Amino acid sequence: MRVLIIGGSGFLGTELVRRATAAGRETAATYQSRPGGTPEASWHHVDLRVPQRIDEVLTSVAPDVVINATSGQSDWAITADGSIRVAMAAARHGCRLVHVSSDAVFSGSRIHYGESCLPDPVTPYGAAKAAAESAVRLLAPAAAVARTSLIIGNGGSAHERMVHGLATGTDDGVLFTDTIRCPVHVEDLACALLELAASDRPGIFHLAGPDALSRHELGVLIAHRDGLDPTRLPAGRRTDSRTPGALDVRLDSTATQGRITTRLRGAREFLRAGTAGTPATEGRVPG
Repeated sequence: MRVLIIGGSGFLGTELVRRATAAGRETAATYQSRPGGTPEASWHHVDLRVPQRIDEVLTSVAPDVVINATSGQSDWAITADGSIRVAMAAARHGCRLVHVSSDAVFSGSRIHYGESCLPDPVTPYGAAKAAAESAVRLLAPAAAVARTSLIIGNGGSAHERMVHGLATGTDDGVLFTDTIRCPVHVEDLACALLELAASDRPGIFHLAGPDALSRHELGVLIAHRDGLDPTRLPAGRRTDSRTPGALDVRLDSTATQGRITTRLRGAREFLRAGTAGTPATEGRVPG
């Protein structure tokens, strides 16, 4: 199976490329600023705001499956329009599409969200992700749309870097106690996405961990794992800061977990002290 990973130089994309090449798959990946560090993959510069470039890369690579793991945050031209262009190109080229979405498509008004719940975003990023979801399902009905939550790694994620900066006093800010998510390990997530890529399952999938934690609770776990002083992590409430965004959003991944072999661990498990750098999942990556 030949796989093309859109956004291959990002945090999630890097892990997808690493796992795909390690499994012996012919792997191509795109980047916008600089190529990733995996020489076994072929790297292609793509700006998702340029439609013809996406078609050029798909023609050159001729992938069996496209995984769109790019993130333009609240930039509509990339997160929404760019994802729509990828879906259109994948449909034209007859490729399997796995589109990575986010729990940001939900407002938090109902707290627990299954795969059948309809998006009701409250932020520009969430709105862009929701628009992309709708377009992907219309343009590529056989695609898999995978919603995920806060992605954590072995020190490389934005949230982990923030925790280190706060604990060492090099950064300012607070960790919210009233913003709840279901973190997932980047290695578990990449393995699950590649498993979906190798299947023909269409529809919505939730790929998040089973543990619902506040940003501050998650920070404390990271601090304990990395030998930092958790008492140095400042706490605050999103509702007091007037920072826009959903509060309590818990993706229910039970149905998806029953359909894949990759086990999505909870943060309390993968952030146990001394577990950094250990293998991510018990699931297998299909060849």
